[in-house]
Amino acid sequence: MLCVEILGPRQAQVSQRPEPQASGDIVKIQVLVAPMCTEWQSWRSGKLSCELGHEAVGVVVDAAQSKRLKVGDRVVVMPHAGCGVCPACRSGEHIHCISQRDLLDETGSSSGIGCYAEFLLKPDYLLQPVPDDIETHHAAMAICALGPSFTAMHRMHVTAQDTMLISGCGAVGLGAIINARTIGARVIALELNPYRAALAQELGAELVIDPRAPDLIEQVRAASGGYGVDAALDTSNNEGAPAVVLELLRARGRLAFVTWSGSLPVNRITGKGIDIFGAWHWNHDVFAEELLQRVRDARPLLDRLTTHRFAMSEVASAFALQETGNCGKVLLYPGKIAQA
Repeated sequence: MLCVEILGPRQAQVSQRPEPQASGDIVKIQVLVAPMCTEWQSWRSGKLSCELGHEAVGVVVDAAQSKRLKVGDRVVVMPHAGCGVCPACRSGEHIHCISQRDLLDETGSSSGIGCYAEFLLKPDYLLQPVPDDIETHHAAMAICALGPSFTAMHRMHVTAQDTMLISGCGAVGLGAIINARTIGARVIALELNPYRAALAQELGAELVIDPRAPDLIEQVRAASGGYGVDAALDTSNNEGAPAVVLELLRARGRLAFVTWSGSLPVNRITGKGIDIFGAWHWNHDVFAEELLQRVRDARPLLDRLTTHRFAMSEVASAFALQETGNCGKVLLYPGKIAQA
């Protein structure tokens, strides 16, 4: 099969690898589309790999002994390969499993755990069937584009009465704007890239502020009744952002993170009485119907969020575009031609 391989810093090519083999509850998926996320950072640094990508929508081509799926089922592919039996997995929080399965070892395959490929392997319980009325490119938004912020807003109990701050307008932050606007919340966004700032406004942010503005706190408070926002979500992965976002919240506000960088002053958390949440992905065992309905409701906005499509053979150009930041969500197609 064909798959993307990183050869060195800013070097990527499409390589030939053996097709993976299904076994037991591990099914074989033909990839229809792979949304691109943070893998461009590995391309930039030259981290060698031929197993890239953690998002996909595909079709089952070998169901092995699965009792959940059959050949021909179209599915959303969830990240990672949680064990399926620990407390996190049993509650549907597979992303937080600390005992990941080795799918290559279990199936005797030498490749097949990356989504930037023609085929991949996944345990059947990490595959969410796609209803017939949802198109493949829209279903592709039910992973990192909408999933992490969907969880964050659920846990923060965001409603139409809230003013919500989104810090960082990469693909996850832009998806967060869509989630918040679909709920009915007002949105203030922080973004320094002009392309993404404009896209944030197009998707429904009422106000977009450069986070470097010297009067940032004053601008946010002026736009939120003088007290600060009700809820905030940091997706920026900027080391200094969490402490700044904390100051933009009102007392007893709610703060969530889909990020891996930064620290917080505990005295300010306690002093303001802030509720804090970490959100990595979404629980498809519990919220599948709700998130898939969100996809239906937000289709026009999701079309705006999806700014670029590339064939797998064009992956180097896709990585280079992502490095500029001048894009929303980017879709990669394993076929020779990127589909509309």
